[in-house]
This record gives sequence, structure tokens and C-alpha cells, in this order.
Amino acid sequence: MNFIDLFSGAGGLSEGFIRAGFTPIAHVEIDKAACNTLRTRAAFHYFRRENNLTPYINYLKNKITRTELYALVPQIEIESVINTPIGNDTNRTIFERIDNLREAKNQAEIDLIVGGPPCQAYSVAGRSRDENKMVGDSRNFLFVEYAKYLEYYHPRFFVFENVIGLRSAKTPKGVRYLDMMLALFAEKGYRAEYRVLEAKDFGVLQNRRRIIIIGKRNGEEGFYPEFEKINLDVTVSEIFKDLPELDAGAGSFFETKYKPYNGNYLFDAHIRNGLDFTTLHIARPNAEQDKEIYKIAVQKWNKNHERLNYNDLPSYLKSHNNVKSFTDRFKVVAGDLNHSQTIVAHICKDGHYYIHPDIKQNRSITPREAARLQSFPDDYYFEGVTEKPSRTAAFKQIGNAVPPLMAEKIATKIIDLL
Repeated sequence: MNFIDLFSGAGGLSEGFIRAGFTPIAHVEIDKAACNTLRTRAAFHYFRRENNLTPYINYLKNKITRTELYALVPQIEIESVINTPIGNDTNRTIFERIDNLREAKNQAEIDLIVGGPPCQAYSVAGRSRDENKMVGDSRNFLFVEYAKYLEYYHPRFFVFENVIGLRSAKTPKGVRYLDMMLALFAEKGYRAEYRVLEAKDFGVLQNRRRIIIIGKRNGEEGFYPEFEKINLDVTVSEIFKDLPELDAGAGSFFETKYKPYNGNYLFDAHIRNGLDFTTLHIARPNAEQDKEIYKIAVQKWNKNHERLNYNDLPSYLKSHNNVKSFTDRFKVVAGDLNHSQTIVAHICKDGHYYIHPDIKQNRSITPREAARLQSFPDDYYFEGVTEKPSRTAAFKQIGNAVPPLMAEKIATKIIDLL
């Protein structure tokens, strides 16, 4: 069963579908760093199929460079990641490249298209921050381009992911973008149905609600699958238990050995999957003022399960002029809750909304900790644009991703439908 991933990001949706048994033909993504992440993951899957992860492990241990890693992989695997913006001016070129990949892989049929355009244009937060409320933003209509791929490839199904703000986002004339999407998909021959799905119901230790549209070619009404909710008897602290303690600014982009771990969740969720180390456990440096605020936030939570309101801080710790909104901008990832707050791309700008619960470490969470909250496996490496690792690029990709654990459960249901 073959699929194409559009607006792929770092590949969280794709990872889940691969795990369920689907074969990726191509990933199309505009962000250069995310494309490098996709290429590195393609290398991992190639070496795994060859039953020889040694080159990949050597890369994660910083024994070989990314260039050297890619040189050990068939070129078709690297070329399957297409770093091109999707749009009217580029679609023909993308079609040609994907068709060449199909021919080279002897795969004539595309069974599925997955992906979702950038969410900023539809998200409530994006609209609230933009002075024009995202009106006129070209990203509002990327679903039109998505539909062109349905028309060209005629997959049996498609999966379209986006933020729940899509339900309320409207054109200047008051028409919901969601209604426009469903009507356009119907024009292309697809019955499309949607639900708001919660990542925590799929075993992810995070509150993350997303609209998942599933389209079926010439489909009948009522085909949308039912998902059994997973109720876990673990807390968020599980994702921290086997990772070494770090001070702010400490850690490594490469090999980090685990502490002893006696739990099951990390294995059951495929977060730990065979290696005896992980990567990207490197904390950003924090200013002394911020660290003082972090301590107050953790103390409030530990003492009374109370969140910090920015306005309650002493005046000498306040540096933001906006005291009416985002008053919860300093927030602890509480280890004693069943689910964390939503991991979003803004984590790449600062970590104030993602404070580590251990007051002794007194820092914001690392990319690996964020990736675990998103259910990415520990052997998943998030790249930068250049060979030099980038914590900022990793955070951005992680915050924008679909949790692979959630994607895998969706993929399994698509297999049943197929």
C-alpha cells in the first residue's frame, strides 16, 4: 500500500503510516530542515530493511557526518524527499518527480495521500496574533492545491490533518474554509468526513486536539472509523524517568545514555525501541531571571497544584508589557498529570510554557523530552538546515508534528477500510 505525504513537516504522520505497513513513495515539504529530517529518517528505514542499523547508529553517535550517512543510502531514498513548495507554479514539476519515483520503485498505484497544509492560517492563536487575522494569507487556500493531487493520483483514500480552529476560520465573506474544503473534495469525487480527535485517546501523554478529515473515493456516508480510547495508568513523569538530569544549557545533540528504567510505557509506545541511548537531550540556556520565575512556577505547582499567573510575579521579574493576555506564559510540564499541555511550534522561540517539573534541574524541556511528549521514537533525529545540529529547528519541527502513535492508530483503521 503506497502513499504520498504532502506538507510533510518532520514526518510524524508518515512515521505512523510506515509503522502500520504503508510504503512512502514521496514526501513533499517546503522547509529545508524538515526535509533533512525526512531524509535522515528515510536512511533509518532503509538500513532497518537491510537489517543493518550500524551506519545509522554511527551517525547518531557523531562518528560519521550526515553527508557520509546519505552516501551509504540508495539515491532514490534521498530523492524521495522533495524540497519544493506546493503551488500552481510548482505542481507540474512535483508530479513529474513523483511519477519518476513511482516508475523507479515499480509502484504504479497510489493508494493514499496524507498530510495537512500549514495550520497558522486556521489556528485561533495564529489569527489572534496576526494584525489582519490571517485574512488574505495565501496559506488559507493550500487545500485547493491538495485537491489537485487527489485529482491527479486518484488515491482510494486521503487523510487531511489540521488544527481545530479550522472549524471556525472563515473567508472575508463569512464562508467557513472547512465547508469549502469538503465541497471541493466532493467535486474531485471524494466523500470526506471529519472528527476532532484527541491525541491522549491514542496513548499520547499530551493534550492535543486536531481535526482529522478522511476522504474516500466514491465513498458512502458514515464510513469514518471508530477509535477505541486508550486509558493509561501513567503520568507525564514517565517521559523524564530514564533521561539524565541536566542544568540549563547542558546536554548533547548526539549520544546520551539512559538511566535505569523499570516501566513499560516507553516501550509500549515505541518511544524506546532497541537502542541503549538517545539524542537531542540538550537544554537551552536560560537567563537567571527566567530561572527564578521557573522556580516560582514549579513551587506553586508542587505546593498547591496552582498555575503561575504572570501578574502575580514580583515587579522586578516582570519584563513583558502585555499583562492582559497570555498570563499563563510560564507553565510547568507537570509530571503528576496524565497529559501535558499541547506542544506547539512556539517552543522554538522560548521554553517558558514548557518548564521541566524538577526544580533542581530548573530549566525548560529539551527537544528529546518534547519529542517524547509527541510520541516520537528516541531514534528519530531532527535535523537543521546545515550539518550543524539546531535545537531551534528541532523544536519547531516537533511542535508542528502529528504524534506518530496517533498516526499509527489512524493508519491501522485505513488498512481496515482498504
